[in-house]
Amino acid sequence: MRNKVIDIYQSGKGYKAISRAFGPQRTTVRANIHKWRKHGTVVNLSRSGWPTKNYPKSVATTHPKGHKKTQHASLTSVKFSVQDSTIRKRLGKNGMHGRVLR
Repeated sequence: MRNKVIDIYQSGKGYKAISRAFGPQRTTVRANIHKWRKHGTVVNLSRSGWPTKNYPKSVATTHPKGHKKTQHASLTSVKFSVQDSTIRKRLGKNGMHGRVLR
């Protein structure tokens, strides 16, 4: 659909005409055209930022108390470097907040 919008835009039609022909809102058509002008493509682009660090889920899910210091110690014992914030996030995703399972 995005490519069709670009093709029609290149043929000389405006935002309103394109939105009436295909159905998306005028602002969506405008955003697609601006993206095409800036990047030369309308496909989804990768996001900026550092990729998330995945460490073994079994460590976070099997520990009975889910304490972050214990998790950090067990991961360092197997020579795996990880930050406390990463452990907190993983524990939170698995339903373990702090010391108490919920």
